[in-house]
Amino acid sequence: MPHAQQDTPMLSLDRVTVNLGQRTFGPFSLAIQPGERVAVLGPSGAGKSTLLKLLARELSPASGHADFCQQPLQGWSLPDLSRRRAILPQSHEVAFGLPVDLVIGLGRVARMHDPSLASIVQQAAEQACAAHLLGRRFDTLSGGEKARVQMARVFAQLWDVEQGLLLVDEPLAALDPGLQFSLMEAIYTFAAKRGHAILAILHDINQALQGFERLLFIKHGAMVGDYQTPHVTLPLLEALYDVNLACAVTEAGEMIVAPSLKQRISA
Repeated sequence: MPHAQQDTPMLSLDRVTVNLGQRTFGPFSLAIQPGERVAVLGPSGAGKSTLLKLLARELSPASGHADFCQQPLQGWSLPDLSRRRAILPQSHEVAFGLPVDLVIGLGRVARMHDPSLASIVQQAAEQACAAHLLGRRFDTLSGGEKARVQMARVFAQLWDVEQGLLLVDEPLAALDPGLQFSLMEAIYTFAAKRGHAILAILHDINQALQGFERLLFIKHGAMVGDYQTPHVTLPLLEALYDVNLACAVTEAGEMIVAPSLKQRISA
C-alpha cells in the first residue's frame, strides 16, 4: 500500500535520477515528514547507498527535483546544511588518532561561535553512553566504543536544533545484538525529543520492522515500494530479496523473519 503523504514535507524527491558511469539509478520519489522513522531495504547493489549519497549531497541529481525544508537541496550552503542534517556513516574510522572529545566536537564545526561546545559534547556523550570514553584517543577504542563516539558526534551536530534530518548508513551491522539495540534506542530517543526525521539504510529486516514506521524498498536501482510497516507482508519481502523467508510472530505481535532453508525463489 503506498504511503499517504500529509502536510509540508521536510524532505522531498520528485522523480530524481542519478547517473553513475553507464548506470542510471531512480527515479526516486518520496516525501519525509519531521519526526518520521524511515528505513530503506533492498538487496546489495540495489541503490540504497546511492540514494543516501544523493540525500547527503555527495551526488547530484541528473534529473528531477530534490528539496530540503522547502528549498532546493543543491542550493543549501554546506555549513547551513550541516546544521540541519547529520550523517552517521557505515565506517566509524577517522584518519588520525584524535581525542574522543575532538571527534564529538567535529559535529559542531559549522558554527562559527559556539560557546556551549564543551557542554554539548559532554551531554551528547552521555546520551550515546560514551561519557566514560571522553579523554581517550579514538584509535584506541573498540568497534563498539567507536560507534558510540560517532553517534555522540551526530547528536552534538543536531543537539540544539529541531526538525532536522538524520541519515544513517548501516552503522551497527558489525556490533553485537545487545549493543545494536542500545544504540538504536539512543537514536530513537534523541530524534523523537527534537522532532528529527531518521532515514536509515538497513540490511537487518527485523531491525527495520521493529524500529521504523515506514519502509522504502529499492531493487535494481529503483524504488519499488513505499509502505507503512504494519502493511509489509512476507511475500513483499520475499519478492524484494528473491529469497524464501520464514516468519514467526511474537506474543507482542512483532513479526520476525529469517531466510528459509528452502530453495531460492526463481528470478
